[in-house]
Amino acid sequence: MSSDVIALASDHGGVELKSLLKQELLQAGHGVLDLGTEGSASVDYPDFAEAMAEAIRQGAAGRGVLICGTGIGISIAANRYPFIRAALVADVTTARLSRQHNDANVLVLGGRTMGAEVARDCLKAFLETPFEGGRHQRRIDKMGLART
Repeated sequence: MSSDVIALASDHGGVELKSLLKQELLQAGHGVLDLGTEGSASVDYPDFAEAMAEAIRQGAAGRGVLICGTGIGISIAANRYPFIRAALVADVTTARLSRQHNDANVLVLGGRTMGAEVARDCLKAFLETPFEGGRHQRRIDKMGLART
């Protein structure tokens, strides 16, 4: 695995959207590391945020996508790790800005709050947008957020 691999993880509230985005990534030629879950049985989102953080920390993936019902819980859980910059986005503009201004390395979506087309557009913007650096890097540095 390498930095161009995208890790995916969700709880039961995001499993359908995760499956759809996994197919999008594979069709676009990206490497995918699927960290689960696979079914609709209730699971705990912090476990999947931890799996994502570990995959990024170990270099098994360069960036990731996390999904729970609203995206709120799993983004809070993911941001406990100092090397994770998880951004819960609502649209393509916030997805783009999460990369440009915040150098987010994990995209977070709500499986029950976002439609498939918007999710696809957010994923595309997240993957294609570079970090601008400059004044934005200075702000990230002030938060003590290490770049991976």
